[in-house]
Amino acid sequence: MSSGEPLTSSGYIVHHLTNLQAGEGFWTLHLDTLLVSGIIGLVAFLGMAKVAKMATSGVPGPLQTFIEILLTFVDQQVKDTYHGRSPLVTPLAITIFVWVFLMNAMDLIPVDFLPTIFGWFGVNYLKVVPTTDPNLTFAMSLTVFAIMIVMGIKVKGVGGFFHEVVAVPFGPKLAPVNILFRVIEDIAKPISLSLRLFGNMYAGEMVFILIALLGVWQLPLALPWALFHILIITLQAFVFMMLTIVYLSMASESHG
Repeated sequence: MSSGEPLTSSGYIVHHLTNLQAGEGFWTLHLDTLLVSGIIGLVAFLGMAKVAKMATSGVPGPLQTFIEILLTFVDQQVKDTYHGRSPLVTPLAITIFVWVFLMNAMDLIPVDFLPTIFGWFGVNYLKVVPTTDPNLTFAMSLTVFAIMIVMGIKVKGVGGFFHEVVAVPFGPKLAPVNILFRVIEDIAKPISLSLRLFGNMYAGEMVFILIALLGVWQLPLALPWALFHILIITLQAFVFMMLTIVYLSMASESHG
């Protein structure tokens, strides 16, 4: 857009789906993803910390009530799903749900609003929805995977963990088959966790971009889609959180 020339429809779509980048090759950094996700995380959890500091045992205000309802809901999901003992799971689940939801919610901002503002300062590309970047969703899923492995070793011990790898589900005599199944299962977890979130949010962003191309007709279409998309962004945050809890629960279970 810096050239001032009008974009074609395909150029408009490509422009909005291009990240602000620095570096080359494998070490390319998506600066917009890092910036937006970092700011959202900082604002969200500093805000929640402030609410916690100002919490009262008397009649709570609307914001404290909402936060308490959210925390109670997530804590109940953890109690119903995770059957081990770890002080990490509930805080992790709350962090994932709130952070992913707020990153998803950036999709509700009109597609040209923030890119236009940043364009005034010479920033030609800006993707404002971090979860439409597979690099971020894969990074989150790999972090969950690493926690899952560490938790499995902590609960079962190094010997118990590797015994499970070679002996489950067909017994030690079929160790190669068990290891193959385990590798496939472990690879599938972070891939499915990341692609599910990325795919749904990328598709939603694409719909908003296509609606923006309709000009004067975009408002009667954008509003219903935005209202429906609120359900999608909430559901995707919930699914990512629940799958994380399930994977950690599976990592903490003993197969004997």
